[in-house]
Amino acid sequence: MNLNLKEKVIIVTGGAKGIGEGIVSQLALEGAFPVIIGRNTKDNELALEKVTAAGGFGFTVEAELSNPDECKKAVDAVLARFGKIHGLVNNAGANDGIGLENGDYEGFMASLHRNVVHYYLLAKYCLPSLIEAKGSIVNVTSKTAETGQGGTSGYAAANGARNALTREWAVELLKYGIRVNSVVVAECYTPLYDKWIKTLPNPDETLEKIKDKIPLGKRMTTAEELANMVVFLLSNRSSHTTGQLIHVDGGYVHLDRALL
Repeated sequence: MNLNLKEKVIIVTGGAKGIGEGIVSQLALEGAFPVIIGRNTKDNELALEKVTAAGGFGFTVEAELSNPDECKKAVDAVLARFGKIHGLVNNAGANDGIGLENGDYEGFMASLHRNVVHYYLLAKYCLPSLIEAKGSIVNVTSKTAETGQGGTSGYAAANGARNALTREWAVELLKYGIRVNSVVVAECYTPLYDKWIKTLPNPDETLEKIKDKIPLGKRMTTAEELANMVVFLLSNRSSHTTGQLIHVDGGYVHLDRALL
């Protein structure tokens, strides 16, 4: 299916690794111009090399998005290079384990800056261009907002805010024809997930137990599967879809536990 994304400039935060890299790759396959925004120049460039090696085109911007000033600088850099922005994928963030019992104010606020404040700021700074292009926003979010996890108040709160902002922006931006949706992630084996699982006493056994709880196929969702949904939502093939929280999770969040 042609998604009509050829030469569309799409920002992907955290686009150098994991789910973000999957999104960048799928955008490039559709002929879009993905813009990777991330804190590590080397990681950004390695991801871009994969795009160009496959015959695609993209751009990178180094930015520490937990710093509000760098959010504006990043968008300004994209506009200086392309003069337009057609889409925004808010994806950067990390499950950072800032809990209630063992957390504190400073850690909680820092977690919000790492995980949701830049979602707002990137959308704010991209908005004039998105209005002009009648573009689209996709917020990547996590099941933790709905299921809880324990010991990760900052990340769970940020994801609850991501979901709420998706619905709020979908309403506010109706008048501009801008669609806003979320893709909700449950269990996807990313580099950050790998780092976390290896901190546990029996990582291999724990991973198998997690997989066994995923109804469809008893396997984890791939970055490519998540990317496919994100790219579809960015495209005009999903022209009447807005304000939706779409779970690409093999039924993990909503299907009856009795199935397992």
